[in-house]
Amino acid sequence: MQFVASLALAAAAAAVALPAAAQFQRPEDAVKYRQSVMTVQNFHLGRIGAMVNGRVPFDAKLAQENTAVLETVTKLAWVGYGADTEKTKSRSKPEIWMEPAKFKQAQDTMMGEVVKLNAAAKTGNLDQIKAAFSATAGSCKACHDAFRE
Repeated sequence: MQFVASLALAAAAAAVALPAAAQFQRPEDAVKYRQSVMTVQNFHLGRIGAMVNGRVPFDAKLAQENTAVLETVTKLAWVGYGADTEKTKSRSKPEIWMEPAKFKQAQDTMMGEVVKLNAAAKTGNLDQIKAAFSATAGSCKACHDAFRE
């Protein structure tokens, strides 16, 4: 049931992601949007991480459900980084706007690693999931190190 609700939320968010930039009434709304997406990403990545690190028993079905949601949600945050949000209070570094190509590369790397993680989860093989999780978490950390205070 929780998976269905998460998937429905992700699908609804995906449906509005493309026109979302035009829907932000204020830069603060865009910041709140991207932070909310990152919270959802963190939740699902954390559930996978708990299995990978042995804190909870491995459940292939649960890993697959969480990686599917993660792959969908990962595409959403970027619309919340419009130029009008540069001066809005957040933990984002100015490098996001000063080095947009580098930021875009970090996005693409992270999204690519999430796709690989989702593919690994579909195999049900914990060792493959562990390797893909490590690469995914590393891409998140690299982006945060470069672009988040």
